[in-house]
Amino acid sequence: MAAEETRLSEAFPMKAGAGPNSYAKNSTYQRGVADAAKELLTKAIAENLDTEILLSSNTFHIADLGCSVGPNTFYAVKNILESVQSKYQSKGPNSQIPEFQVFFNDHTTNDFNILFKSLPHNRHYHAAGVPGSFYGRIFPNASVHIVHSSYTNHWLSRVPKDVTDSNSPAWNKGRIHYLKSTDEVVRAYEDQFARDMECFLHVRSQEIVNGGLMVLTIPGRPDGTPHSHAAANVTYQLLGTCLIEMAKKIWKNRNFYKSIQSLGKYCIPNFFLIISNTNDQKDKIKPSKRNWRIYVAWFVACRRYFFLNAATCSLNMQGIVSEDKVDAFNIPIYYMSPKELEAAVEQNGCFSVEGMEILPYVSTLHSVAKTAPLIALHVRAATEGLFKLHFGDAILDELFDLYCKNLVAQHCIFKSTEVFNFFAVLKRKAN
Repeated sequence: MAAEETRLSEAFPMKAGAGPNSYAKNSTYQRGVADAAKELLTKAIAENLDTEILLSSNTFHIADLGCSVGPNTFYAVKNILESVQSKYQSKGPNSQIPEFQVFFNDHTTNDFNILFKSLPHNRHYHAAGVPGSFYGRIFPNASVHIVHSSYTNHWLSRVPKDVTDSNSPAWNKGRIHYLKSTDEVVRAYEDQFARDMECFLHVRSQEIVNGGLMVLTIPGRPDGTPHSHAAANVTYQLLGTCLIEMAKKIWKNRNFYKSIQSLGKYCIPNFFLIISNTNDQKDKIKPSKRNWRIYVAWFVACRRYFFLNAATCSLNMQGIVSEDKVDAFNIPIYYMSPKELEAAVEQNGCFSVEGMEILPYVSTLHSVAKTAPLIALHVRAATEGLFKLHFGDAILDELFDLYCKNLVAQHCIFKSTEVFNFFAVLKRKAN
């Protein structure tokens, strides 16, 4: 099963580089969540890290899954290292602190060059990049002591297959996410999440040493609440309405494109004929060697109409945001509840839940209407790769500009939602 999931897993990298739209410049909210989880992380390691692990290895291995391009991954690793060092020091002044090896994992399409260039110069660990989907095996058996992952487990390995199948009851026509969709679509997302989490826990159980820890910071929704309660779900619903709005705009403008094409089709030949006849009559009356001016005008007019016609034909043929393209696009994200994670852990059977805490509310994006541009930048940094792959570059600026405007105009739709994050500590059981 793990091999199959690895083969089917799709890559959804964050916006690369260090530009104004990059994830590196637009992940302050995730940093705020990491700050909120710092104390819980320290406590989890102090209370749950097995001392037998500390005595049996000269090198301590830490893995950060879904590291992206930083700087949040370096902050998380620093917190983990300090907590582990404190655990060693608590054993006595003569305790020897081991060397630390940190593995930074993300999809092969992640911008590891930016990540490596950003590595802290004063780090107290050896760093290595490990490309690959965390829904498959990425480490040897029993080789990792602590696995950390923050803001990654809401990403599915792929879009549920049925939601893009027009012959399926779960076809998600006219939407890009499961919020306010049919029960069949919601079940398709839930089933994909269950399969992915089963696979995630299965491969981690093989890679983590007995007594090792996995600490997860997860965006989700409270137990017993509908999917509409998660603010992020409403975010993607709004993005979907923006795409539909753009598709309808293109459709309305098709008559204009056809008019331009007709202008080129019928006017250019007539223009040629008029110029030719005029030239013939002019030569009969008074032959001239300066007819080149008329031919130049003729050529320029032809060239302009040709490119105008070609451009409008191209735009019409591309259907930049056609309704068919929207129908074929879905976002592979699912926001779980703590109980759903507990159920997955129980079914796997290889981990115990040592702690699960709701994180305090992070107020970085506290007011939708006031911080709409910031929200739009954060969402774009996380999802641009998805939209670019399916729709191309041409729509991105218009899409997120429209999204920003609609955030302000429709901010009231977020009133009954909640930004919910929780922190989970899982411990590998002995075989």
